[in-house]
Amino acid sequence: METVKVLSYAKVNLTLDITGRTENFHLLDSLVVTVGLYDKIVAKRRKDSLISVTMRGLGSDRLLPEENNAVRAGERFVEAFKTQGADITVYKNIPMGAGLGGSSADAAGVINALAKLYKIGDDPKLKSLADECGSDTGYMLRGGLARLRGRGEEVDFIPDTPDMHFLLLCPKSGVSTAECYRTYDKLSRTDKAGRTERCLNAFYGMGMSEAARLFGNDLYESATALNPDAGEAVKILKSFSPLGAGMTGSGSAAFALFETRELCDWAKSRYRGKFRVYVTDAVYPVAQKKRYSNPYSIEGE
Repeated sequence: METVKVLSYAKVNLTLDITGRTENFHLLDSLVVTVGLYDKIVAKRRKDSLISVTMRGLGSDRLLPEENNAVRAGERFVEAFKTQGADITVYKNIPMGAGLGGSSADAAGVINALAKLYKIGDDPKLKSLADECGSDTGYMLRGGLARLRGRGEEVDFIPDTPDMHFLLLCPKSGVSTAECYRTYDKLSRTDKAGRTERCLNAFYGMGMSEAARLFGNDLYESATALNPDAGEAVKILKSFSPLGAGMTGSGSAAFALFETRELCDWAKSRYRGKFRVYVTDAVYPVAQKKRYSNPYSIEGE
């Protein structure tokens, strides 16, 4: 196999609680799910050990290599597994600076692509490598519905796979994650402690429709202080009376959960604003013989 293609999915934070911090990182508790908005990763085998990454789409070509998680993931993979390198192309479709996990998705996608290209099946080592590349990158190797804790590296997958239909609004201007957390530390906030725990209890007790009432994000105030469009997107989505709505990650994208795909399409048809709009569904891994196959892989060429 000389070429591998994989899909790398976005994620939505249904809840996000800040539970504390270490010297260098904030600690979180978050209910997340992957959705059918993805970047495509193409990796071609090289004869040497170099990693070359080309970004295409959404202005990603302006991203400096030293700031690119896809580059970091590829280089660390080669170092960890002593493989040859690869020429990698990332076709961007996940909006950047939106809180949809595009950077982590690309790092996870590169690791998944190289693992398939070089037939590496060491799942714990791949997860450890992914955790080094970003707080939620280990989770995004597989995706699905999960609870993330700590810096995002503590992943508890939830076996239930409810149908979930989302309308996403993405302002053109994003929010810097680092700046959002710095602003969070400065603001007087109204965090709702234990939101993720309560949301999960409602989900297990009454289903996602009831849990959706508890969606929320501790970074909302700081994100909207940096970019008012993040708050505007949430307000617009709530006006369509979804089951629940909120901001994902550190913004600026917002999501609304509806009972059906048809209601998502209806809300999209009524929206007349300036934000990018997407209708998408939750994406889950496929269980086979008590193991999870990689939902991101396309057949190699």
